[in-house]
Amino acid sequence: MGNPKITILKNEILSNNWYLLRKLTYDYLKKDGTTEQQMREVYDRGNGAAILLYNKTEKKVILIRQFRMPTYMNGNKTGMMIEACAGILEKENPDECIRRETEEETGYHVTDVKKIFEAYMSPGSVTEIIHFFVAEYTNAMKINEGGGIASEHENIDVLELSFDLALEMIATGAINDAKTIMLLQYAKINALLE
Repeated sequence: MGNPKITILKNEILSNNWYLLRKLTYDYLKKDGTTEQQMREVYDRGNGAAILLYNKTEKKVILIRQFRMPTYMNGNKTGMMIEACAGILEKENPDECIRRETEEETGYHVTDVKKIFEAYMSPGSVTEIIHFFVAEYTNAMKINEGGGIASEHENIDVLELSFDLALEMIATGAINDAKTIMLLQYAKINALLE
């Protein structure tokens, strides 16, 4: 694909149920000139977008809370996660995706979104790149109650929190979602709410 040190020998589909899980067998040319055969499972769930909605005047942010089975299986007693609004790109560009997801999940209609960076969230096993955004909101932008799409089995609580409380929740572990922590820290570093 572009790296002369990698020769893919086998590309097996292990599951194509929810998303695509592959097992790749490949030769890796090491620094000493020898070749080592390696195997990795790679999960392809598509790329995504995430956004932090912030109200500069009231010093508040909009986050969501929802059940996440993988966290429940890994020790999160309730499985509930507090997160920034996010979603998977569905044949659309990241800007369109995050505007749609914001409306569906939070009930806010935002038009002026600013892309701040992209990041691989778990590059050892997942192909996903997340496009990160921020946008100011006001109460006048609220057009519905949010909560997600019933047909997608989303049961989302919309949370409006003070920015200081959200930052404190990182320290206490109440917020432990990577994309949310990254967005809140970006807002703090760049003084978005000052």
